[in-house]
Amino acid sequence: MHWVPSMAERTGNTRRPPSIMEVAKLAQVSHQTVSRVINGHPGVRPTTRQYVLEAIDTLGYRRNSAARALVTQHTGLIGVIAVGSFLFGPTSTITAIDEAARNHGYTVLLSTLKAAEDVDLTAAIDHALGQGVEAVIIIASREALVRRAAELSTGVPFLIVGPSPVDVKNLTTLSVDQDAGSRKAIDYLVGLGHQALVLLAGPQDWTDAQLRLSAARDQCERHGVSYRVYDGDWTATSGYQAATRLVEDRSHIEDASRPTALFSANDQMALGVLSGLNAAGINVPGEVSVVGFDNVAGSDFFTPALTTVEQDFTQLGHRVVRATLAMLAGEQPDLTPVPAKLLVRASTARAPRADVELSGQSKQ
Repeated sequence: MHWVPSMAERTGNTRRPPSIMEVAKLAQVSHQTVSRVINGHPGVRPTTRQYVLEAIDTLGYRRNSAARALVTQHTGLIGVIAVGSFLFGPTSTITAIDEAARNHGYTVLLSTLKAAEDVDLTAAIDHALGQGVEAVIIIASREALVRRAAELSTGVPFLIVGPSPVDVKNLTTLSVDQDAGSRKAIDYLVGLGHQALVLLAGPQDWTDAQLRLSAARDQCERHGVSYRVYDGDWTATSGYQAATRLVEDRSHIEDASRPTALFSANDQMALGVLSGLNAAGINVPGEVSVVGFDNVAGSDFFTPALTTVEQDFTQLGHRVVRATLAMLAGEQPDLTPVPAKLLVRASTARAPRADVELSGQSKQ
């Protein structure tokens, strides 16, 4: 029989990996305590946890996941499937989920799907289940796929990251509060005296775009201000085109109903709006105020700095993992939407005619 030396033997590194008992000895705790720290169990004092983590770092200990799975019947894997978009929000959420999962002793098995097709989603879920994942998280914003997900039976805890269509009731979902974020933006613009707005919508096959638009329209109507809706597709190009249309509209609309503010359903479209208005010689915010949505990295360096609605994707990702772990423990998950925050910057100001009272318009 031909003998093939192992990698350790070929490199001269024959020392076995450190064991959990060695970690316990160095940290001066029991091996049960080390196990609780590794698996993220509560009930370990912060100082003790710190001693164990320092010992793990010193020894270079790595948990043997394969052995753990054989003994406990738990793989420590969570399947994450991101479908159809790799924009700022979904990508930031994936990063936060991965970080939070590792903090709790879990590993993320990630699948990314460019095509938003039922067959691809089903295949990705089947693959994840075949790898023994303990739960499935799907990041999908397109309405058709969210509805498809509502029909799935995975046999493991299953959570959608993003809002659910209003008429779908049997989904476990967690998202940033899209509705409240849009209402805050409209309230702020009305508070600045803007009485005629443009709402630049995202693609309406996305559930978050639907919620942002419906909330913005409803809030405009509550305040009694006029508005017009332009269609967008999340890109800066569509924002630039919206700016061109806004300039044309303003040129033939009488002053009382001439739009003086624009609310964009995301920051990339708002960037295109700023560029288009600048090219047309329209001052922002002197003539038109602009508000975005997302607070993408660098939006505070747009020209001018963009007033926007911040989505805390780090908090969202961590909350998603906590909800998933709660379901794994047989507990009720906290699915309260993550609050949205309005960040006021230089792209908004009082309306040029804010001191003129327009008859028949609400002063709420």
